[in-house]
Amino acid sequence: MNDSVIEVLVDQKTTVGIKVLKIVLIVATVLMALWGVLTGAVSLIIAVLLGVAAYFVGQRTKVEYEYAYFNKEMDVDVIYSMERRKRVKTFDMTKLEVLAPASSYHLDEYKNRNYKEVDYSSRKPENAQNVYVMYIGGMDKVIFEPTPELVKAIANIAPRKVFTE
Repeated sequence: MNDSVIEVLVDQKTTVGIKVLKIVLIVATVLMALWGVLTGAVSLIIAVLLGVAAYFVGQRTKVEYEYAYFNKEMDVDVIYSMERRKRVKTFDMTKLEVLAPASSYHLDEYKNRNYKEVDYSSRKPENAQNVYVMYIGGMDKVIFEPTPELVKAIANIAPRKVFTE
């Protein structure tokens, strides 16, 4: 039995646009509520709707990805505001074509192919050296940040398809 369980949690960088949108919605809610006190019910209803929109945007500002590797499968979950978890995709590692760092020359032959690209990385510039790209199943190009333990576990399944340089 070579079953191994590895979990990796990656915190995604919050974009400036989302931060600005959240602040604008909060300010608009407060201003509309103050205006509603002076003018009437329609402005208060608009203030409530803006407040609900600000709440939902706020729920999406903190995003984390969790990679859970077990028994030749890697599950990717997205966690919103450390409260709600959603399974994004499950990848069968027996269908792995190549796994290499994003800057590796081993990925050159895959660049002109038509793959669906998904990015489960932190998108932080300081973590750029930890970003790996995985082509799997002839359909998916996965960008993510595995730990060395996760790369080693995947290499145990497909040693000729995993590169670390």
